[in-house]
Amino acid sequence: MILALAITLTPFSGFALKEMSVNGEYTFYGDGSHSRDECKRLALEGARIEALKSAFGTIVSQDIVQHDMVNDGGESTYFSAMSATEVKGEWIADDGEPQFTYSVDNDGNLVVKCSIKGRARELSNESTDFQTLVLRNGNEARFADTTFANGDDLKLLVKAPVDGFLAVFLVGEDRQTYALLPYLNDPDGEVKIKRGKEYVFFDTEKADSKHGPVDQLVLTSESPSEYNRIYVVFSPNKFSRAVDTYTDELTPRSLSFDSFNRWLAKCRKIDPKMGVKIINLQIKG
Repeated sequence: MILALAITLTPFSGFALKEMSVNGEYTFYGDGSHSRDECKRLALEGARIEALKSAFGTIVSQDIVQHDMVNDGGESTYFSAMSATEVKGEWIADDGEPQFTYSVDNDGNLVVKCSIKGRARELSNESTDFQTLVLRNGNEARFADTTFANGDDLKLLVKAPVDGFLAVFLVGEDRQTYALLPYLNDPDGEVKIKRGKEYVFFDTEKADSKHGPVDQLVLTSESPSEYNRIYVVFSPNKFSRAVDTYTDELTPRSLSFDSFNRWLAKCRKIDPKMGVKIINLQIKG
């Protein structure tokens, strides 16, 4: 759950990358330290990755890093290798609801199997990369965190390499989706940012007056542990807003996850330069 307090288009039409239907399956084995919701989330993420790997393959890269050290014994040099595997596709949207099955292993740990269908496309160099960090109880990068306690403030740092437009959403465990940016009372209904400039949103001290009255966000949970997702959407091209609903001055505008999913899929289909970053948050009650 999230509480917001208000304090103080025409879609781009260009070349659309080809989408394809994909499906994947993944089983996550808990180790006793994972909650049921966390096991479910990790199984879902694994199923999406498996679907992308099956459709587009992977890239394996390896970097050799040289380390020079000076100690009482003199100078020494050693090398270490770091490898990484990345899928060559990106997830666009789910087709229907993910399917979960639950069981328990011989040690009493939860096992969650997820099967999912969706739409995806091969990665290209057109999608715009950008920097974003979720901040807890602070307005500088050193406050970056993804684990929150009940009542903690949430702020968001964003920096882009080009001028463009920004939108931010929060999806709760109940799949209810909240439109966090533009701000609730933003008269323009769009968030335009300049290249190379660091922005901190939901913070009155570092607010940009061009973005309207600042909403301050407090994360709350009535459960021992709750998992939410932040979607940060950026494009150098202006894009239309999702159709959402106003509730009151203390609550962000909202929409169903299905409506949000359809809106995002449509935007990304017609705008290959749109970039999306998803940040998983844990809120401890």
